[in-house]
Amino acid sequence: MKYTRFEKARIIGARALQISLGAPVLVDYPADMLDPIDIALLEFAEDLVPITVARD
Repeated sequence: MKYTRFEKARIIGARALQISLGAPVLVDYPADMLDPIDIALLEFAEDLVPITVARD
């Protein structure tokens, strides 16, 4: 699915918040990567983010 830049920002932000609050990470990431936004971007790039967008 092709997302708009606004949808992408919302998905990554919501997922980063989940990760920072202790949600399990769905992708292997380097040990030196500590920022939840970077981890969320990695999950988004591999299409593993468990968030969907409902459109009319």
